[in-house]
Amino acid sequence: MDTTAIGQRLIQLRGSRTQEQVAKDLGLSLSAVGMYERGERIPRDEVKIAIAKYYDTTVQSIFFTDE
Repeated sequence: MDTTAIGQRLIQLRGSRTQEQVAKDLGLSLSAVGMYERGERIPRDEVKIAIAKYYDTTVQSIFFTDE
């Protein structure tokens, strides 16, 4: 699992939204969102699902695609 690539995908998906907005919308801490985007932490499975739903994509395309 390439955490740097995952972080980059999360940043791209976030687009013009702020980390604060994403954290609020998902019920996550701002620091957690930042760590996911920096590749410092991988979210637990239920958070992966929530993130994928939030961005209207799949868990596979965010967390398991090798690109």
